[in-house]
Amino acid sequence: MKIDVLVAEIGSTTTIVNAFNIHNKNPLFLDRGIAKTTVDTDVLEGLQLAIKDLSNNLKVNKIEYDEMFATSSAAGGLRMTVHGLVYEMTVRASKEAALNAGANIHLVTANKITSKDLEKILDINPNIILIAGGTDYGEKETALYNIKKILELDLKVPIIYAGNIENQEEIIKYFKNKKKEKFLKVVENVYPRVDYLNILPLRKIIYETFEENIIYAKGMGHIFEMVNQKIMPTPGSVMESTMILRENLGNIITIDVGGATTDIHSVSIPSDDFLDFQEGEPLSKRTVEGDLGVYINHINVLKLFKNNEIFNKISINSDELNNILSNYSYIPASEQEKAFVFELTKKCTNLALDRHVGDLKKVFTSSGLKIIPEGKDLTQVKYIVLTGGALINLDNTEKIILEYIKKNPTKLLPREKVTILKDNDYVFASIGVLSLKYPEVAVKLLKNSLRIE
Repeated sequence: MKIDVLVAEIGSTTTIVNAFNIHNKNPLFLDRGIAKTTVDTDVLEGLQLAIKDLSNNLKVNKIEYDEMFATSSAAGGLRMTVHGLVYEMTVRASKEAALNAGANIHLVTANKITSKDLEKILDINPNIILIAGGTDYGEKETALYNIKKILELDLKVPIIYAGNIENQEEIIKYFKNKKKEKFLKVVENVYPRVDYLNILPLRKIIYETFEENIIYAKGMGHIFEMVNQKIMPTPGSVMESTMILRENLGNIITIDVGGATTDIHSVSIPSDDFLDFQEGEPLSKRTVEGDLGVYINHINVLKLFKNNEIFNKISINSDELNNILSNYSYIPASEQEKAFVFELTKKCTNLALDRHVGDLKKVFTSSGLKIIPEGKDLTQVKYIVLTGGALINLDNTEKIILEYIKKNPTKLLPREKVTILKDNDYVFASIGVLSLKYPEVAVKLLKNSLRIE
């Protein structure tokens, strides 16, 4: 069977291959294949098994394809460290851009880097190091110092410079003198002036750098033997899908509860009432909770329940819980297992929303008590999209969001007229990378998955 496009999602646990026919008036999602990820050996093994599973699901003997795109979060995903000048300024801007692009940030430093920071970088062994610092024509020394210290580590990983443009010429010259220019990427300042975040150019260069260096990640050495189109970090692809929908539907939040992490992506303008308090907040924002997941990190989530709370919520005893844990799978089968995963999903979602969404805070001033917004204002959101296996496949997960909104009246979330949609075809991560080449097709496929006109 000839298929127009395959998109592989190479995750920490599973590899999914989604099939699409796109060269017609009504592009279609055909089906998917699933297999265990084989990053410890060669990801092509799991990829081939997922295509075989797709063949079985489509009831064909063989699959041929014109194009294959891919996203990856395997082997720790895109590990980055971020180093800037002032935490609330250039560091925050760099962190937002890296998260926006789908990175997992393992270390953030402000000011001149210390010997302990350098030791941590060695332990992390990042895929990309990001250096920023100084508004344009402002402070120069910190970024130069940090680059020289990090180069001494001789890590042989890409270093992106996104700081004061006055440093660019000197940094390029320094790398050439050290014969390490192949490791340097220079991009526009991510924080060119106070309270302005220039995220898009940096996000683009992170995508490109990830794609160029994915073959050096564990088990990824032969990935381009099968993938002949773009490859990008899976969370970055989800953000691309979210931004596409924002352009076509309006302000939006995407909640993605996975086996290892819980990510929230939002693209929304603030309300007029809170506009003055939103300086420095990006239009598009991603937060990732690296310890909150319903499969790989399910024990971490279980520990967040107090005393016998989990027993009471799903009406089981300790023996029944131990039985669930001893046979735990990323695909729950029994009603007890589904109830258990539902509660884990709810806990992940609630905590992730707590950390992503702004809140109204009481502040005592010389004029008395005032209520001011703090954090991202999402009161203008029109749509909340649920993706990730648990939120899509379990029943009534919309209730998790509605209950959260009701129980948190001070959170800066929409109070009414918000529409909750499910990524029914489970294609958000696939469509984001596909949109880089086929933006109009991507819109149609996303709307199909959300079951909207």
